[in-house]
Amino acid sequence: MRTYRQDAKTLELPWPFTGRSQELELVRAATTGGRPGIVVTGPAGHGKTRLITEAVRGLDHVRVTGTPEARGLPLAAFAHLLPDTVSLHRAVRALSGVRVLVVDDAQLLDETSAALVHQLAVHGRTRLIVAAADGVPAPGAVSRLWTGDLLPRLPLGPLPHEDTARLLAGAALEPLTVRRLHQACRGDLRLLRDLLTALTGATSPTPRPDPALGGVGASAPVPVGAGVSASAPGAAPGASERLTFLPGAAPAGPDRPASVPGAAQGGPGTPTSAHRAGRAGYGVSVSSSGAGLAGSGVPTPAAQAALAPSEPPVPLVGARPAGAGWLVSVTGTGEWAWRGPLPVTPAVRERLAPALERSGPGERDILDRLAFAEPLPLPADELDLEALERLEADGLIDVGEQGAVTLAHPLHGTALRATAGRLRARRLGRSAPAYGPALDAERGVLVRHMEQLDVRPVPTPVGEWLVAHGIPLPARYAEARARFARLRGEVREAAAWAREGLGQAPQDGGCRRELRLADGCLDEPAGPDDVHARYTAVRLGEPGRVTGRLPAGSVFARHADALARADGPALDRAAEALAERGFTLYAAEAYAQAARAHRDPGAARCSRTRAVALARRCQGASTPALAGLVLGELTARQQQIVTLAAAGLSNREIAEKLTLSVRTVGNHLYSAYTRLGTGDRTALPWLLDGPGRETA
Repeated sequence: MRTYRQDAKTLELPWPFTGRSQELELVRAATTGGRPGIVVTGPAGHGKTRLITEAVRGLDHVRVTGTPEARGLPLAAFAHLLPDTVSLHRAVRALSGVRVLVVDDAQLLDETSAALVHQLAVHGRTRLIVAAADGVPAPGAVSRLWTGDLLPRLPLGPLPHEDTARLLAGAALEPLTVRRLHQACRGDLRLLRDLLTALTGATSPTPRPDPALGGVGASAPVPVGAGVSASAPGAAPGASERLTFLPGAAPAGPDRPASVPGAAQGGPGTPTSAHRAGRAGYGVSVSSSGAGLAGSGVPTPAAQAALAPSEPPVPLVGARPAGAGWLVSVTGTGEWAWRGPLPVTPAVRERLAPALERSGPGERDILDRLAFAEPLPLPADELDLEALERLEADGLIDVGEQGAVTLAHPLHGTALRATAGRLRARRLGRSAPAYGPALDAERGVLVRHMEQLDVRPVPTPVGEWLVAHGIPLPARYAEARARFARLRGEVREAAAWAREGLGQAPQDGGCRRELRLADGCLDEPAGPDDVHARYTAVRLGEPGRVTGRLPAGSVFARHADALARADGPALDRAAEALAERGFTLYAAEAYAQAARAHRDPGAARCSRTRAVALARRCQGASTPALAGLVLGELTARQQQIVTLAAAGLSNREIAEKLTLSVRTVGNHLYSAYTRLGTGDRTALPWLLDGPGRETA
């Protein structure tokens, strides 16, 4: 038996199979009874091979794999199963006795091998489990497996965020870093593994010289929070600033901008060295508590008029990290955060080759300009429209409704900045960006949605980009992000956003409150306009406390009314409405309350299953409504076994602890799964009020 040690620096192979429970059951079902098999399709790296491997584990099966090198050789994939020379007819007969045939990378099969697979599907004596990648040409005989209705097709989407978080649990990464990796990889698990290996191996990063700094090197980046105090020109008296700069750099003063060793000082009317370094290097980062983040002297483009500040921005030195990132410990959590650009590994370069190798007129220039403008967009009317059309058609850029242009892939900017030449980086990275207006606009959108009782996902690229690159955020913005995440049920991310705000303003009452609520405080005092605080009584099962005090006709009021009447179907409808508006944790609680209110056992099981599915997406949250959801429906022995299984014990460990056979433990778990309405062992903690779990 091989064991693998996992900590913040290593996540050894193999990764555990995580999520995909429904897809796994579909593939397993395709290998039983009189079914002919199934075709699993999806982009490269989405886990098709791993899913199939898990589905056929323990089954007698044969595997063949297509490869680019052997695509021109007839029957090359079946060379280990067939004689040297064999006709297609004899090959079909020879393989008809195979019970289950797994065909991996079917899009890479040679034409003869593809025809053989097709004929096996036509004859129906062999069950075929086929994996084929999307977006690449495949032999016609392969694509006709599903277009010709010979085999059912299972499109495999990206691994959901909650499953990605469980997959990365062994790396002890803080939730904002996990979300960033999930968004950057877009379901590509191979790329995720490659990035994680690079990140967790960067305990003491040695950054390369940044071309934007004129070849100036640095010994190591200084983590956020390790800087020195300084005064920023124009900051309000008494405001607290923090300057993080490269070792050896001269700190800024009232009459002197920050300088970078080896960088020439700018004259009148030219950007200072600090502005150049801040635009494209991780050397300079300045923030002002209560003042926000803003650049000085930067005109607001027409497409960004809505982001214009209500007051003149405080003239702070721009902050623009690039080059190497760094891994820092998050105080008090035992977790690690990655700050700065993600590493441009060979796998990243391979995935982003379509952007890095653009050679059309004006295309690479547009991509580079967008990369150095991140996280802010550029207006379309300032760019070559013909080149924009080509880039948009190839999926390399996104164009908003008002003509704001951004890069389509989260990793494009990092890779383009890393591959830009020194002079090009200095030219494109001159002006300091005005982040303050964009942050104000994002915060306004978040607050407005919360007031409208709608917390469905809202794009907030500027705030996410700044915190990912270690640039301090205003506490007011961090508070709004924390509140929005908490209302969505993302309690760990809510706590992380609150800590970001407290890093800049340790005494900020709003961020302290959000951190407390994310940690599980439910009995917050209701202010005169705090609908969510009043709604807490409904979540606690006491709707009578807020009768007539919730907005009439709102989903909160409907939930309270259904709970007061103990109306199971009405509670289900309220839970569905809550889920549609993004209140995932609230919806899970409403379904749990419906499970107790239903008189029909079948309806109760259905509500319970939905409660479990939603609660699993809430990052470990546990509330009174979810606690001990269905233990009362199990026998004493089933409760005992399920509790141990939820604590992470294997069937064999449970059998040894309770002096039972492994088969008996398995039978009890199977019976418990039937009553609990789930077949997923990882769902058990959500059904129990287990120890050491977070509350919200």
